[in-house]
Amino acid sequence: MAKRSRSALEQQLPTALQAVNLHAAGIDVGSEEHWVAVPADADPLPVRPFPAHTAGLIALAAWLAACGVTTVALESTGVYWIPLFELLESRGFEVILVDPGTMPRNGRPKTDVHDCQWIQRLHTLGLLSAAFRPDDPVVVLRSYLRLRLTLLADAARYVQHMQKALTQMNVKLQHVVSDLTGKTGLDIIQAILDGVRDPLALAKLRDCRCKEDEATIAQALHGNWREEHLFALAQAVAAYHFCHRQIRDCDGRIEAGLRALPASRPTAPLPERTKARRRNRNRPGFDPRPLLHRASGVDLTRIEGIDETTALNVLGEIGLDMSRWATVKHFTSWLGLCPHHKISGGRVLSRRTRPTANRAAAALRLAAASLHRSQSALGAFFRRLKSRKGTPKAITATAHKLARYIYTMLKHGEEYVTRSLESYEQEHRERQVRVLSRRARELGYALVTATGESESR
Repeated sequence: MAKRSRSALEQQLPTALQAVNLHAAGIDVGSEEHWVAVPADADPLPVRPFPAHTAGLIALAAWLAACGVTTVALESTGVYWIPLFELLESRGFEVILVDPGTMPRNGRPKTDVHDCQWIQRLHTLGLLSAAFRPDDPVVVLRSYLRLRLTLLADAARYVQHMQKALTQMNVKLQHVVSDLTGKTGLDIIQAILDGVRDPLALAKLRDCRCKEDEATIAQALHGNWREEHLFALAQAVAAYHFCHRQIRDCDGRIEAGLRALPASRPTAPLPERTKARRRNRNRPGFDPRPLLHRASGVDLTRIEGIDETTALNVLGEIGLDMSRWATVKHFTSWLGLCPHHKISGGRVLSRRTRPTANRAAAALRLAAASLHRSQSALGAFFRRLKSRKGTPKAITATAHKLARYIYTMLKHGEEYVTRSLESYEQEHRERQVRVLSRRARELGYALVTATGESESR
Protein backbone atom coordinates (compact mmCIF):
# COMPACT_ATOMS: atom_id res chain seq x y z
CA MET A 1 0.00 0.00 0.00
CA ALA A 2 2.87 2.34 0.84
CA LYS A 3 4.48 1.77 -2.55
CA ARG A 4 1.22 2.43 -4.39
CA SER A 5 0.66 5.64 -2.45
CA ARG A 6 4.16 6.88 -3.33
CA SER A 7 3.57 6.11 -7.03
CA ALA A 8 0.31 8.02 -6.95
CA LEU A 9 2.05 10.93 -5.27
CA GLU A 10 4.71 10.95 -7.98
CA GLN A 11 2.04 11.45 -10.64
CA GLN A 12 0.60 14.41 -8.72
CA LEU A 13 3.88 16.29 -8.33
CA PRO A 14 4.03 19.71 -10.03
CA THR A 15 6.56 20.37 -12.76
CA ALA A 16 8.87 22.24 -10.39
CA LEU A 17 9.30 19.08 -8.32
CA GLN A 18 10.03 16.61 -11.12
CA ALA A 19 13.56 16.17 -9.78
CA VAL A 20 12.19 14.57 -6.61
CA ASN A 21 13.20 10.91 -6.16
CA LEU A 22 10.67 9.25 -3.88
CA HIS A 23 12.38 5.85 -4.04
CA ALA A 24 15.87 7.08 -3.16
CA ALA A 25 18.44 5.67 -0.77
CA GLY A 26 21.60 7.22 0.64
CA ILE A 27 24.76 5.32 1.59
CA ASP A 28 27.64 6.47 3.76
CA VAL A 29 30.59 4.44 2.47
CA GLY A 30 33.23 3.11 4.86
CA SER A 31 36.15 0.73 4.79
CA GLU A 32 34.55 -1.90 7.07
CA GLU A 33 30.81 -1.18 6.86
CA HIS A 34 28.32 0.89 4.89
CA TRP A 35 25.40 2.71 6.52
CA VAL A 36 22.28 2.80 4.36
CA ALA A 37 19.16 4.97 4.72
CA VAL A 38 15.89 4.37 2.82
CA PRO A 39 12.55 6.25 2.96
CA ALA A 40 10.97 6.07 6.41
CA ASP A 41 7.81 4.36 5.14
CA ALA A 42 9.73 1.70 3.18
CA ASP A 43 10.89 -0.34 6.20
CA PRO A 44 10.33 -0.36 9.97
CA LEU A 45 14.12 0.08 10.38
CA PRO A 46 15.02 2.57 7.64
CA VAL A 47 18.69 2.95 8.63
CA ARG A 48 20.89 -0.15 8.70
CA PRO A 49 24.60 -1.00 8.60
CA PHE A 50 25.97 -3.64 6.23
CA PRO A 51 29.46 -5.18 6.24
CA ALA A 52 31.73 -4.11 3.39
CA HIS A 53 32.56 -7.66 2.26
CA THR A 54 30.90 -9.19 -0.79
CA ALA A 55 28.22 -11.09 1.14
CA GLY A 56 27.29 -7.86 2.91
CA LEU A 57 27.05 -5.98 -0.39
CA ILE A 58 24.74 -8.65 -1.82
CA ALA A 59 22.53 -8.42 1.28
CA LEU A 60 22.53 -4.61 0.95
CA ALA A 61 21.35 -4.78 -2.66
CA ALA A 62 18.63 -7.32 -1.78
CA TRP A 63 17.34 -5.08 1.03
CA LEU A 64 17.22 -2.04 -1.26
CA ALA A 65 15.23 -4.03 -3.82
CA ALA A 66 12.80 -5.21 -1.11
CA CYS A 67 12.30 -1.59 -0.01
CA GLY A 68 11.38 -0.52 -3.54
CA VAL A 69 14.45 1.68 -3.98
CA THR A 70 15.24 2.59 -7.58
CA THR A 71 18.03 5.16 -7.21
CA VAL A 72 20.98 5.30 -4.82
CA ALA A 73 23.41 8.10 -3.92
CA LEU A 74 26.78 7.43 -2.32
CA GLU A 75 29.88 9.46 -1.57
CA SER A 76 33.16 8.85 -3.38
CA THR A 77 35.15 7.83 -0.29
CA GLY A 78 38.63 6.64 -1.27
CA VAL A 79 38.30 3.51 -3.40
CA TYR A 80 35.86 1.81 -1.03
CA TRP A 81 32.89 2.88 -3.16
CA ILE A 82 34.02 1.03 -6.30
CA PRO A 83 32.84 -2.55 -5.43
CA LEU A 84 29.55 -1.20 -4.10
CA PHE A 85 28.99 1.03 -7.12
CA GLU A 86 29.67 -1.77 -9.58
CA LEU A 87 27.45 -4.28 -7.78
CA LEU A 88 24.49 -1.90 -7.44
CA GLU A 89 24.81 -0.85 -11.09
CA SER A 90 24.84 -4.50 -12.18
CA ARG A 91 21.64 -5.07 -10.16
CA GLY A 92 19.77 -2.39 -12.15
CA PHE A 93 19.84 0.49 -9.67
CA GLU A 94 20.42 4.04 -10.83
CA VAL A 95 23.57 4.92 -8.90
CA ILE A 96 25.00 8.43 -8.65
CA LEU A 97 28.43 9.10 -7.25
CA VAL A 98 28.62 12.34 -5.27
CA ASP A 99 31.75 14.39 -4.68
CA PRO A 100 31.87 15.10 -0.90
CA GLY A 101 33.25 18.58 -1.60
CA THR A 102 30.10 19.58 -3.52
CA MET A 103 27.59 18.24 -0.99
CA PRO A 104 26.15 20.81 1.46
CA ARG A 105 26.38 20.03 5.16
CA ASN A 106 23.52 20.36 7.60
CA GLY A 107 25.43 21.26 10.76
CA ARG A 108 24.42 18.13 12.64
CA PRO A 109 27.03 16.00 14.47
CA LYS A 110 29.03 14.02 11.92
CA THR A 111 28.13 10.38 12.41
CA ASP A 112 27.61 7.54 9.95
CA VAL A 113 23.88 7.46 10.74
CA HIS A 114 23.39 11.20 10.22
CA ASP A 115 25.49 11.19 7.06
CA CYS A 116 23.53 8.46 5.28
CA GLN A 117 20.21 10.07 6.32
CA TRP A 118 21.37 13.46 5.01
CA ILE A 119 22.51 11.94 1.70
CA GLN A 120 19.16 10.16 1.36
CA ARG A 121 17.25 13.36 2.10
CA LEU A 122 19.21 15.46 -0.40
CA HIS A 123 18.88 12.79 -3.07
CA THR A 124 15.13 12.51 -2.45
CA LEU A 125 14.77 16.25 -3.03
CA GLY A 126 16.90 16.10 -6.18
CA LEU A 127 19.65 18.29 -4.74
CA LEU A 128 22.58 16.01 -5.60
CA SER A 129 24.38 15.93 -8.93
CA ALA A 130 26.34 12.91 -10.09
CA ALA A 131 30.10 13.11 -10.44
CA PHE A 132 31.52 12.29 -13.86
CA ARG A 133 32.20 8.62 -14.59
CA PRO A 134 32.80 7.54 -18.20
CA ASP A 135 31.44 4.45 -19.90
CA ASP A 136 32.74 1.08 -18.76
CA PRO A 137 35.21 0.50 -21.68
CA VAL A 138 36.77 3.89 -20.95
CA VAL A 139 36.84 3.09 -17.22
CA VAL A 140 38.87 -0.04 -18.01
CA LEU A 141 41.25 1.93 -20.24
CA ARG A 142 41.54 4.65 -17.61
CA SER A 143 42.55 2.12 -14.94
CA TYR A 144 45.42 0.84 -17.10
CA LEU A 145 46.58 4.37 -17.94
CA ARG A 146 46.58 5.44 -14.29
CA LEU A 147 48.49 2.29 -13.36
CA ARG A 148 51.04 3.11 -16.07
CA LEU A 149 51.54 6.61 -14.65
CA THR A 150 52.07 5.09 -11.21
CA LEU A 151 54.69 2.74 -12.59
CA LEU A 152 56.46 5.63 -14.33
CA ALA A 153 56.55 7.53 -11.03
CA ASP A 154 57.99 4.45 -9.31
CA ALA A 155 60.68 4.12 -12.00
CA ALA A 156 61.60 7.80 -11.58
CA ARG A 157 61.96 7.28 -7.85
CA TYR A 158 64.41 4.42 -8.41
CA VAL A 159 66.46 6.69 -10.71
CA GLN A 160 66.83 8.99 -7.71
CA HIS A 161 68.00 6.02 -5.65
CA MET A 162 70.63 5.31 -8.31
CA GLN A 163 71.82 8.91 -8.16
CA LYS A 164 72.03 8.76 -4.37
CA ALA A 165 74.11 5.56 -4.42
CA LEU A 166 76.50 7.03 -6.99
CA THR A 167 76.84 10.24 -4.98
CA GLN A 168 77.64 8.26 -1.83
CA MET A 169 80.44 6.58 -3.77
CA ASN A 170 81.52 10.03 -5.07
CA VAL A 171 80.98 8.91 -8.66
CA LYS A 172 79.82 12.01 -10.59
CA LEU A 173 78.29 10.18 -13.52
CA GLN A 174 75.09 12.25 -13.45
CA HIS A 175 77.19 15.40 -14.00
CA VAL A 176 78.78 14.25 -17.26
CA VAL A 177 75.81 12.53 -18.93
CA SER A 178 72.52 14.29 -19.56
CA ASP A 179 70.41 11.21 -18.77
CA LEU A 180 71.51 8.66 -16.21
CA THR A 181 69.17 6.07 -17.75
CA GLY A 182 70.36 6.65 -21.30
CA LYS A 183 72.62 4.26 -23.17
CA THR A 184 75.88 5.69 -21.83
CA GLY A 185 74.64 5.94 -18.25
CA LEU A 186 73.12 2.46 -18.02
CA ASP A 187 76.10 0.81 -19.74
CA ILE A 188 78.54 2.38 -17.30
CA ILE A 189 76.39 1.54 -14.28
CA GLN A 190 76.04 -2.07 -15.40
CA ALA A 191 79.81 -2.31 -15.89
CA ILE A 192 80.34 -0.97 -12.37
CA LEU A 193 78.00 -3.64 -11.02
CA ASP A 194 79.91 -6.26 -13.04
CA GLY A 195 83.11 -5.31 -11.23
CA VAL A 196 84.83 -2.86 -13.61
CA ARG A 197 86.64 -0.18 -11.61
CA ASP A 198 89.03 1.37 -14.14
CA PRO A 199 87.69 4.85 -15.06
CA LEU A 200 89.26 4.73 -18.53
CA ALA A 201 87.67 1.36 -19.28
CA LEU A 202 84.31 2.67 -18.06
CA ALA A 203 84.64 5.83 -20.15
CA LYS A 204 85.13 3.75 -23.32
CA LEU A 205 81.46 2.73 -22.98
CA ARG A 206 80.53 6.28 -23.96
CA ASP A 207 78.00 6.51 -26.77
CA CYS A 208 79.04 8.53 -29.80
CA ARG A 209 76.13 10.92 -29.24
CA CYS A 210 77.35 11.90 -25.76
CA LYS A 211 78.55 15.51 -25.60
CA GLU A 212 81.40 14.94 -23.14
CA ASP A 213 84.59 13.22 -24.29
CA GLU A 214 86.12 10.09 -22.74
CA ALA A 215 88.68 12.03 -20.69
CA THR A 216 86.00 14.15 -19.00
CA ILE A 217 83.83 11.13 -18.29
CA ALA A 218 86.78 9.13 -16.93
CA GLN A 219 87.66 11.94 -14.52
CA ALA A 220 84.16 11.74 -13.02
CA LEU A 221 84.27 7.96 -12.52
CA HIS A 222 86.76 7.77 -9.66
CA GLY A 223 85.02 6.62 -6.50
CA ASN A 224 85.17 4.73 -3.23
CA TRP A 225 83.58 1.39 -4.01
CA ARG A 226 82.00 0.49 -0.68
CA GLU A 227 79.98 -2.69 -0.65
CA GLU A 228 76.81 -1.25 0.89
CA HIS A 229 76.60 1.51 -1.74
CA LEU A 230 77.15 -0.96 -4.57
CA PHE A 231 74.36 -3.13 -3.15
CA ALA A 232 71.99 -0.12 -3.01
CA LEU A 233 72.88 0.72 -6.61
CA ALA A 234 72.21 -2.84 -7.75
CA GLN A 235 68.84 -2.86 -5.97
CA ALA A 236 67.83 0.45 -7.58
CA VAL A 237 68.87 -0.70 -11.07
CA ALA A 238 66.97 -3.98 -10.71
CA ALA A 239 63.85 -2.17 -9.47
CA TYR A 240 64.09 0.34 -12.34
CA HIS A 241 64.24 -2.42 -14.96
CA PHE A 242 61.40 -4.28 -13.23
CA CYS A 243 59.16 -1.19 -13.37
CA HIS A 244 59.79 -0.85 -17.11
CA ARG A 245 58.95 -4.53 -17.66
CA GLN A 246 55.68 -3.88 -15.84
CA ILE A 247 55.10 -0.82 -18.02
CA ARG A 248 55.54 -2.91 -21.18
CA ASP A 249 52.96 -5.39 -19.89
CA CYS A 250 50.64 -2.48 -19.12
CA ASP A 251 51.13 -1.13 -22.65
CA GLY A 252 49.74 -4.39 -24.02
CA ARG A 253 46.59 -4.01 -21.94
CA ILE A 254 46.22 -0.36 -23.00
CA GLU A 255 46.50 -1.32 -26.67
CA ALA A 256 43.83 -4.01 -26.19
CA GLY A 257 41.62 -1.48 -24.39
CA LEU A 258 41.92 0.97 -27.28
CA ARG A 259 41.00 -1.72 -29.78
CA ALA A 260 37.94 -2.59 -27.67
CA LEU A 261 36.53 0.94 -27.99
CA PRO A 262 33.79 1.27 -30.62
CA ALA A 263 35.01 2.68 -33.91
CA SER A 264 33.86 6.17 -34.85
CA ARG A 265 33.31 7.40 -38.35
CA PRO A 266 36.41 9.46 -39.17
CA THR A 267 35.88 12.95 -40.53
CA ALA A 268 39.09 12.73 -42.57
CA PRO A 269 41.76 10.09 -43.21
CA LEU A 270 44.66 10.05 -40.79
CA PRO A 271 47.49 12.07 -42.35
CA GLU A 272 51.03 10.80 -42.44
CA ARG A 273 53.44 11.91 -39.75
CA THR A 274 55.38 15.04 -40.58
CA LYS A 275 58.15 13.98 -38.19
CA ALA A 276 59.46 10.58 -37.23
CA ARG A 277 58.22 9.24 -33.90
CA ARG A 278 60.92 9.96 -31.34
CA ARG A 279 62.29 7.09 -29.35
CA ASN A 280 61.50 7.55 -25.68
CA ARG A 281 61.45 4.85 -23.06
CA ASN A 282 58.49 6.53 -21.32
CA ARG A 283 56.30 6.52 -24.44
CA PRO A 284 53.88 3.62 -25.02
CA GLY A 285 55.47 0.59 -26.67
CA PHE A 286 52.96 0.82 -29.53
CA ASP A 287 51.74 3.66 -31.74
CA PRO A 288 48.43 4.83 -30.22
CA ARG A 289 47.76 7.48 -32.89
CA PRO A 290 45.87 5.24 -35.39
CA LEU A 291 43.85 3.65 -32.57
CA LEU A 292 42.93 7.04 -31.11
CA HIS A 293 41.88 8.25 -34.56
CA ARG A 294 39.78 5.12 -35.05
CA ALA A 295 37.95 5.60 -31.73
CA SER A 296 37.47 9.38 -31.81
CA GLY A 297 37.22 10.04 -35.55
CA VAL A 298 39.60 13.01 -35.32
CA ASP A 299 43.34 13.48 -35.00
CA LEU A 300 43.98 15.34 -31.74
CA THR A 301 47.72 15.30 -32.32
CA ARG A 302 47.31 17.98 -34.98
CA ILE A 303 46.86 20.48 -32.14
CA GLU A 304 50.16 22.08 -31.22
CA GLY A 305 51.39 20.75 -27.88
CA ILE A 306 49.18 17.64 -27.96
CA ASP A 307 51.28 14.59 -28.70
CA GLU A 308 50.01 11.02 -28.80
CA THR A 309 50.75 10.39 -25.10
CA THR A 310 48.85 13.51 -24.01
CA ALA A 311 45.91 12.65 -26.28
CA LEU A 312 45.85 9.12 -24.87
CA ASN A 313 45.85 10.32 -21.25
CA VAL A 314 43.19 12.98 -21.89
CA LEU A 315 40.82 10.62 -23.73
CA GLY A 316 41.38 8.02 -21.03
CA GLU A 317 40.09 10.51 -18.46
CA ILE A 318 37.22 12.24 -20.31
CA GLY A 319 36.10 9.46 -22.65
CA LEU A 320 34.58 10.03 -26.08
CA ASP A 321 31.04 11.13 -25.20
CA MET A 322 31.05 14.93 -25.01
CA SER A 323 27.28 15.03 -24.43
CA ARG A 324 28.06 14.61 -20.72
CA TRP A 325 28.82 18.37 -20.76
CA ALA A 326 26.12 20.63 -22.16
CA THR A 327 28.54 23.26 -23.46
CA VAL A 328 32.26 23.83 -23.72
CA LYS A 329 32.00 26.13 -20.70
CA HIS A 330 30.69 23.25 -18.60
CA PHE A 331 33.60 21.12 -19.82
CA THR A 332 36.30 23.66 -18.96
CA SER A 333 34.65 24.32 -15.60
CA TRP A 334 34.75 20.60 -14.81
CA LEU A 335 38.43 20.59 -15.70
CA GLY A 336 39.04 23.55 -13.39
CA LEU A 337 40.61 25.64 -16.15
CA CYS A 338 38.27 28.63 -16.03
CA PRO A 339 37.89 31.39 -13.40
CA HIS A 340 35.93 30.41 -10.30
CA HIS A 341 34.07 33.59 -9.38
CA LYS A 342 33.31 34.34 -5.75
CA ILE A 343 30.97 37.33 -5.49
CA SER A 344 29.33 38.68 -2.35
CA GLY A 345 27.23 41.81 -2.18
CA GLY A 346 28.11 42.67 -5.76
CA ARG A 347 31.82 42.66 -4.92
CA VAL A 348 34.15 40.21 -6.61
CA LEU A 349 36.12 38.45 -3.87
CA SER A 350 38.15 36.12 -6.08
CA ARG A 351 38.48 34.93 -9.66
CA ARG A 352 41.11 32.26 -9.10
CA THR A 353 40.61 28.86 -10.71
CA ARG A 354 39.36 26.34 -8.19
CA PRO A 355 41.84 23.77 -6.89
CA THR A 356 41.44 20.44 -8.64
CA ALA A 357 43.21 17.10 -8.94
CA ASN A 358 41.79 16.48 -12.41
CA ARG A 359 44.31 14.34 -14.33
CA ALA A 360 43.10 15.54 -17.73
CA ALA A 361 43.66 19.15 -16.65
CA ALA A 362 47.16 18.26 -15.45
CA ALA A 363 47.97 16.70 -18.84
CA LEU A 364 46.70 19.80 -20.65
CA ARG A 365 48.78 22.07 -18.42
CA LEU A 366 51.90 20.09 -19.30
CA ALA A 367 50.99 20.35 -22.97
CA ALA A 368 50.51 24.11 -22.61
CA ALA A 369 53.88 24.53 -20.92
CA SER A 370 55.58 22.77 -23.85
CA LEU A 371 54.44 25.55 -26.23
CA HIS A 372 56.97 28.05 -24.92
CA ARG A 373 59.17 27.77 -28.01
CA SER A 374 56.49 26.74 -30.50
CA GLN A 375 56.46 28.84 -33.67
CA SER A 376 52.68 28.68 -33.96
CA ALA A 377 49.66 30.77 -33.04
CA LEU A 378 49.27 28.87 -29.77
CA GLY A 379 52.93 29.43 -28.97
CA ALA A 380 52.58 33.17 -29.60
CA PHE A 381 49.44 33.26 -27.46
CA PHE A 382 51.30 31.56 -24.60
CA ARG A 383 54.30 33.89 -24.80
CA ARG A 384 52.12 37.01 -24.99
CA LEU A 385 50.18 36.02 -21.86
CA LYS A 386 53.36 34.99 -20.08
CA SER A 387 54.84 38.46 -20.57
CA ARG A 388 51.67 40.12 -19.23
CA LYS A 389 50.31 37.76 -16.57
CA GLY A 390 53.17 35.45 -15.65
CA THR A 391 53.85 31.80 -16.37
CA PRO A 392 51.19 30.13 -14.14
CA LYS A 393 48.31 32.13 -15.58
CA ALA A 394 49.63 31.72 -19.12
CA ILE A 395 49.74 27.94 -18.67
CA THR A 396 46.17 27.87 -17.35
CA ALA A 397 44.83 30.09 -20.15
CA THR A 398 46.60 28.07 -22.85
CA ALA A 399 45.39 24.78 -21.32
CA HIS A 400 41.87 26.25 -21.37
CA LYS A 401 42.26 26.97 -25.08
CA LEU A 402 43.51 23.42 -25.72
CA ALA A 403 40.51 22.03 -23.83
CA ARG A 404 38.13 24.06 -26.02
CA TYR A 405 39.76 22.71 -29.18
CA ILE A 406 39.51 19.12 -27.92
CA TYR A 407 35.85 19.52 -26.94
CA THR A 408 34.92 21.00 -30.32
CA MET A 409 36.75 18.31 -32.27
CA LEU A 410 35.25 15.41 -30.30
CA LYS A 411 31.69 16.76 -30.14
CA HIS A 412 31.30 18.11 -33.66
CA GLY A 413 33.87 16.01 -35.49
CA GLU A 414 35.70 19.08 -36.76
CA GLU A 415 39.33 18.82 -37.77
CA TYR A 416 41.82 21.24 -36.28
CA VAL A 417 43.00 23.96 -38.65
CA THR A 418 46.56 25.08 -37.95
CA ARG A 419 47.11 28.82 -37.74
CA SER A 420 50.48 30.28 -38.64
CA LEU A 421 52.42 32.57 -36.36
CA GLU A 422 52.26 35.36 -38.94
CA SER A 423 48.45 35.31 -39.19
CA TYR A 424 48.12 35.39 -35.40
CA GLU A 425 50.50 38.33 -35.08
CA GLN A 426 48.68 40.21 -37.85
CA GLU A 427 45.30 39.61 -36.21
CA HIS A 428 46.67 40.71 -32.85
CA ARG A 429 48.07 43.90 -34.38
CA GLU A 430 44.75 44.72 -36.08
CA ARG A 431 42.93 44.18 -32.80
CA GLN A 432 45.29 46.56 -31.01
CA VAL A 433 44.80 49.19 -33.72
CA ARG A 434 41.00 48.94 -33.37
CA VAL A 435 41.23 49.40 -29.62
CA LEU A 436 43.54 52.41 -29.94
CA SER A 437 41.33 53.97 -32.64
CA ARG A 438 38.25 53.64 -30.47
CA ARG A 439 39.96 55.15 -27.43
CA ALA A 440 41.29 58.02 -29.57
CA ARG A 441 37.79 58.81 -30.87
CA GLU A 442 36.41 58.76 -27.34
CA LEU A 443 39.02 61.38 -26.37
CA GLY A 444 38.37 63.50 -29.45
CA TYR A 445 41.51 62.53 -31.33
CA ALA A 446 42.27 60.65 -34.52
CA LEU A 447 44.82 57.85 -34.81
CA VAL A 448 47.28 58.45 -37.62
CA THR A 449 49.91 56.02 -38.88
CA ALA A 450 53.56 56.86 -39.34
CA THR A 451 52.91 57.40 -43.08
CA GLY A 452 50.23 59.98 -42.30
CA GLU A 453 47.21 57.83 -43.12
CA SER A 454 44.24 58.04 -40.77
CA GLU A 455 43.18 54.87 -38.97
CA SER A 456 39.39 55.14 -38.75
CA ARG A 457 37.99 51.79 -37.72
